[in-house]
Amino acid sequence: MFYAIVARDREGSLDARRAARPRHLARLEQLQEAGRLLIAGPLPAIDSPDPGPAGFTGSLVVAEFASLEEAQAWAAEDPYMEAGVYEQVDVFPFLKVLPK
Repeated sequence: MFYAIVARDREGSLDARRAARPRHLARLEQLQEAGRLLIAGPLPAIDSPDPGPAGFTGSLVVAEFASLEEAQAWAAEDPYMEAGVYEQVDVFPFLKVLPK
């Protein structure tokens, strides 16, 4: 089943986000290579593809896991968690309807 991982950044965490990004992306690439990643990306703090110093408010990952507990465990081990980027992470079951 798919799960939506919705994370919120801590205020002032842009430098920590930049530093942890390569490790964060490596984990997402592992999901992609396994055919389990539906979509992933950051949430810009302003309406721009390059928010510059405004940074990001969080991230969205939708990926396939065997269970909610597995999705939560995966999210808890994210490098952004270790780096203190995220202040809150919520994981929800997700049903893909479109596109087919």
